Amino acid sequence: MIDALTVAVGVTALVLAAWCGFAAYRDEPTKDWHFIGMAVVSLLALVQLVTGIVKLAGGEKPDDGTAIFLAYLIGAAACVPAAGFLSLSERTRWGSVTVAAGAVVLAVLEVRLYDIWGGGHG
Repeated sequence: MIDALTVAVGVTALVLAAWCGFAAYRDEPTKDWHFIGMAVVSLLALVQLVTGIVKLAGGEKPDDGTAIFLAYLIGAAACVPAAGFLSLSERTRWGSVTVAAGAVVLAVLEVRLYDIWGGGHG
């Protein structure tokens, strides 16, 4: 796939995790600017989803199988929006913790996507 896009999604997810983790440390719920950050990370994950589907449609194949790759790709795109919706129902510091955890999960999914695709040696 595109290594730079994978790195960009992973790094922005970790920045979002640190930002929301700091908000939780300060005993704050998610605020509007956190949702803007979630939108940026989600947009990058959506671009990655479309790019992955286009590459698959173009005939490229991941090393570890198409079905598992698509499952991880869809999960990565849904991870931060799902955490954001959960944080809306918990308007305490735990909403910020939820988003931080979701962003860390996204970063881990990015590492796994990189491995599934071929780890740069495919």
